[in-house]
Amino acid sequence: MADIPQELASLRGSIDNLDAVLIHVLAERFKLTERVGRLKAEHELPAADPAREARQVDRLRALAEEANLDPEFAETFLAFTVAEVIRHHERIADEARGESDGDSAEGGRSR
Repeated sequence: MADIPQELASLRGSIDNLDAVLIHVLAERFKLTERVGRLKAEHELPAADPAREARQVDRLRALAEEANLDPEFAETFLAFTVAEVIRHHERIADEARGESDGDSAEGGRSR
């Protein structure tokens, strides 16, 4: 039983490292989606793209199944991420139109 705390510490260290990787990967993803948002605003495209989102759900559910991860969890995680991306895209579009947060087309919802 004496090895369990050392093994636990080792496992937690690995988890901490993976958490750091996840944060850095998410930061990179959001840098790319910010560029997408700027392009959408420049071309007056909508912030959301339901057809792409549906394809992404299908793709990530399949990837989750291959990785032995719960597809429902993957879909929930994607939905959370996409909602945040859309929020950013709406802010970028508002800025491109010269609107402040209070003048947003979403009824002045504070961000």
